[in-house]
Amino acid sequence: MPIPRTPPPPPTRQRRKQARPQELLDAALQLFVERGFASTRMEEVAALAGASKGTLYLYYASKEDLLKAVIRERLSHEIEAGAAIVAAHAGTNADLLRELFVHWWLRVYDSPTSGVFKLIITEVRSFPEISEYYRSEVVEPGKLLIGRVLERGIAAGEFRAVDVPTAVQSLVLPMVMLCVHKHSLGACLKVDDAFDPHAFVRGHVELLLLALTAPAAKRKIPA
Repeated sequence: MPIPRTPPPPPTRQRRKQARPQELLDAALQLFVERGFASTRMEEVAALAGASKGTLYLYYASKEDLLKAVIRERLSHEIEAGAAIVAAHAGTNADLLRELFVHWWLRVYDSPTSGVFKLIITEVRSFPEISEYYRSEVVEPGKLLIGRVLERGIAAGEFRAVDVPTAVQSLVLPMVMLCVHKHSLGACLKVDDAFDPHAFVRGHVELLLLALTAPAAKRKIPA
């Protein structure tokens, strides 16, 4: 008599298992931003994700590991996507900066990922391990990525010979503060119809490009 085989799990159950890590990360980011990293308990993250605390610990051994996974999934992967944009770009470096800042940053701003910046700024001083992880996974790769575009533009005669690290900070820090504002003061105030974050990002990039563009390159731009 043949031995009956155990039927495979239903497809919906399998899909649920595959989606579980993402659900846990989404819940963690939401609670970390709303309540703060130190004030959020692991069981609260599990409950919001519809999982048990034991299930959460199967994926993430500690709350610090969970936050690192949030940073990696939300920002490290986005920087990798930005690097792919840079590698594939065949146009001007000015257009490449527009692509990176207008499209890349606005995608980040419009998503829950923007909350990571507020979380890091408000919490990271109390958690040196997280600070170092964020620096190595986000800050340094991000600076290198934007710096590479600026250096390429300078070498091509498209941009003036500026101090690249300073120019990188001038480009990036207002974007970071825009995200922080969204999840801090901006979350507490009524919508200000006079302020359009998308228009701000576009205007910010154009303002910096105006300062960056070399005089010879400006003469080549059609009126």
